[in-house]
Amino acid sequence: MLSGDEKLVERCLRGEDAAWETIVSAYGKRIFNLSYRYTGRKEEAEDLTQEAFIRVYQNLKTYRPEAGNFVNWLLTLSRNVIIDRYRQTRRFRQTGGSEELEALNIEDDRLPDPQRAAEQEEAAEFLHEGLRSLPVELREALILRDIEGMAYEEIARLMSVPEGTVKSRINRGRLELAKLLARRRAQSGTGS
Repeated sequence: MLSGDEKLVERCLRGEDAAWETIVSAYGKRIFNLSYRYTGRKEEAEDLTQEAFIRVYQNLKTYRPEAGNFVNWLLTLSRNVIIDRYRQTRRFRQTGGSEELEALNIEDDRLPDPQRAAEQEEAAEFLHEGLRSLPVELREALILRDIEGMAYEEIARLMSVPEGTVKSRINRGRLELAKLLARRRAQSGTGS
């Protein structure tokens, strides 16, 4: 029995435009978010999302349900577009999401809104710099797990590495970020 995604793929391969539009609307935001996490720039993320969908469309006939689910296949192609762009530009700017800001624990309801916003912006920039300083494989594992919320098994398939390697990269990346945060706190004299 075919899954919903597999049926959509079949319909796309038969030339049904509505099926392709369904795939784009169902996964466009996820691919855009993944692209944005890597680039930190809306325009570049939009371009990467379009490139990813072009590659998906061109390779749709190569999708094999027995090799894994459609979402993983789609994300793998999207990731490859992002990595290709990185290799071309040798720029890999990182932008974090709200989860990272919460982890920095900078919200204080006693602060006026403009001050809180400025501190959040500063903390987000510091986090972005920290993520950019990580080796690509650690950064990518952290993005997929902590920002995209993917399971270890999914990340392992997407990155083509064993699950233990994924866990190790995530752990090392988190440790490096924690060290950077501790140094920042020590330098700013906040201590908490």
